[in-house]
Amino acid sequence: MKLQHLAIGDRFEYAGKIFVKTGPLTASSDQGGQQVIPRYAVLKPLDQPLPESRASTRDKVNKAAVLAAFDRFYRTSERLCDAAGHAELARARSEFIALFD
Repeated sequence: MKLQHLAIGDRFEYAGKIFVKTGPLTASSDQGGQQVIPRYAVLKPLDQPLPESRASTRDKVNKAAVLAAFDRFYRTSERLCDAAGHAELARARSEFIALFD
């Protein structure tokens, strides 16, 4: 199996080590650290999901970081946007934030 066929958070074995996919080309080792996984690499998917508590913590951290970054983006956009665009910008913000509820 190739890395692009795995979802973020899926576990797999590569080069004798256990990894968790963290990005399109990156994975985190159980032993610590990130590694770029070549597109040509053949991986062995593992059926063992992450422990629930670890996955939940990771999701909360990512959610908080995404919402904080979006809030900074929104405040900058609001300053740069003309009065006519404020309503549309606020609507788009509401739709984005609703995705996290």
